[in-house]
Amino acid sequence: MGGVNRTRARAGAGANLRAVRSHNAALVLGLLRDAGAQGISRLELAERTGLTPQAVSKITARLREEGFAAEAGRRASTGGKPRTVLRLVPEAGHAVGVHLDRDGLRALLVDLDGAVVAEQRAGLDLGAGAEAVLGVVVRAVEGLVADGLGVGDGGLSGAGSLYAAGTLLGVGVALPGPLDHVRGVLHRMTGFPEWDGFPLRDALEARLGVPVVVDKDTNAAALGLSVGGEGGSGSFAYLHLGTGLGAGLVIGGSVHRGVRTGAGEFGHQVIQLDGPLCPCGNRGCVEVLCLGAVERGEPGEAARVLGVGAANLVGLLDIDAVLLGGRTVAGAPEVFVRGVGEVLEDRVRREGSGGESVPVRVAAGGERVVAEGAAQLLLGPLFGRGDG
Repeated sequence: MGGVNRTRARAGAGANLRAVRSHNAALVLGLLRDAGAQGISRLELAERTGLTPQAVSKITARLREEGFAAEAGRRASTGGKPRTVLRLVPEAGHAVGVHLDRDGLRALLVDLDGAVVAEQRAGLDLGAGAEAVLGVVVRAVEGLVADGLGVGDGGLSGAGSLYAAGTLLGVGVALPGPLDHVRGVLHRMTGFPEWDGFPLRDALEARLGVPVVVDKDTNAAALGLSVGGEGGSGSFAYLHLGTGLGAGLVIGGSVHRGVRTGAGEFGHQVIQLDGPLCPCGNRGCVEVLCLGAVERGEPGEAARVLGVGAANLVGLLDIDAVLLGGRTVAGAPEVFVRGVGEVLEDRVRREGSGGESVPVRVAAGGERVVAEGAAQLLLGPLFGRGDG
């Protein structure tokens, strides 16, 4: 897998990544990725970015020198000599995406195209304390680098040591919120108050020696789905029902996190004032009602409850689509799609607008959707996706 590029990157990883981390280079890299194996010419890059041909030539020359771009052949032009087309070199860079759930971990190593190179899974107890959880994460990342990049089999712990992998941009970590995405600090996670105020990003950067980005699981999944074109060019909500319930919101093509990066705490909207007590302290939250119905073996009821919450979102934000995911949805996908869809259709009929109901479907990616999105927290900015 790209041995020449990997050797080059190992020799000067920091310089390589700094060379491509600019706005104009990100525009070019994004178009190279979108073009796929067939490639794109420098002239087309100039036309689509608005940059001068000279600027594009300088950027692409640097990207080729650093191993991020390569020739993909020649294409006939309307006049003059054939144009050389360039393509992205996927193996020139990698990112790790980690999904921390309340009872398990899934970690993926992906290349610049987002293709999965290696995967690690492990049991986890978020209540076991920071040291235990950090240890599981570090071992998983080390294992991925060893398996996927063929380096570090003897263990990589210690600041700066993961840069030996060269092409590794960093690690994205996604877990239940609420949390501060900008500072990488956790807030009072439902059921795990001991994590309140813990600086997860800084703690992992100190152990791994590479950049770390922390976000909510739902935001990461929404980002990954948006990058993959799953939600189209408009706005959508990703509803994740697993061990908890949350939402990731994409509005105008960007993940909406809010001023305090706390948007999407969907599961704790109260829809039954005298309902059962939720671990968050309120009564009648969507989350406790959904999970309670699932525990009773009533997925249809859980789907209807989820539909009520989804209808509130649709009415508030006028979004284009509702995507469903999470292990609980995966256990009965048709039931949840049908149940949520019926509630949304009833809403349209009551309003009498004559319009079509918002479509509901299971999100692509399956159980990997959060981990893949977590990797995009690193890859997004490289390709001009500022909401990474």
